[in-house]
Amino acid sequence: MKKLLMATMMCLTMGTATSTMAAGDVAAGKSKSMMCAACHGTDGNSPSNMFPKIAGQGEAYLVKQLQEFKSGVRDNAVMAPMVAALSEQDMSDLAAYYAGNKTAPGAVSEELVEAGQKIYRAGNKESGLPACMACHGPSGTGVPAAKWPALSGQYAAYVEAQLKSFATGTRSNDPNSMMRDIAVKMTADEMKAVSAYVAGLH
Repeated sequence: MKKLLMATMMCLTMGTATSTMAAGDVAAGKSKSMMCAACHGTDGNSPSNMFPKIAGQGEAYLVKQLQEFKSGVRDNAVMAPMVAALSEQDMSDLAAYYAGNKTAPGAVSEELVEAGQKIYRAGNKESGLPACMACHGPSGTGVPAAKWPALSGQYAAYVEAQLKSFATGTRSNDPNSMMRDIAVKMTADEMKAVSAYVAGLH
């Protein structure tokens, strides 16, 4: 809980901080995005749930992920070669392009809506699981200033896979182990339910 409170305070202070990220050029980003289209779609709405939708995602968050794929902080065999030759400007341009596009809404699995909504909005007091909306917002838009991602409309399969990766520690690029500490408290059913819920959240 202390980590969550600290992170929230960080978010509030970061909202007024001046970004040192290079300014992204949307037109240049669109041109450079052709290499990303096979997996993420022409506008960032991936045609397959194997790959995340990145349209409408926070610009700073996208830059962070690209930087960490390149440095190896976020280990991914598919993304590593894709980002190897990208410069900081390339990353900023791509992020600016995708951030400016709209996320295509997803469908919700009706049988999981109620359980998923409860976890997303209230967490689980018994296990100490905080509400997802505390960091990702009531409508799933995330907190761009804190580089906390939007979840609204994201593929359920992708969200569930990331939660499992955080829980096992195979994904570890979360600040202060925030997501690892949260995911490890979740049951498999809770992961599946909340992932289905955010897919239709908008």
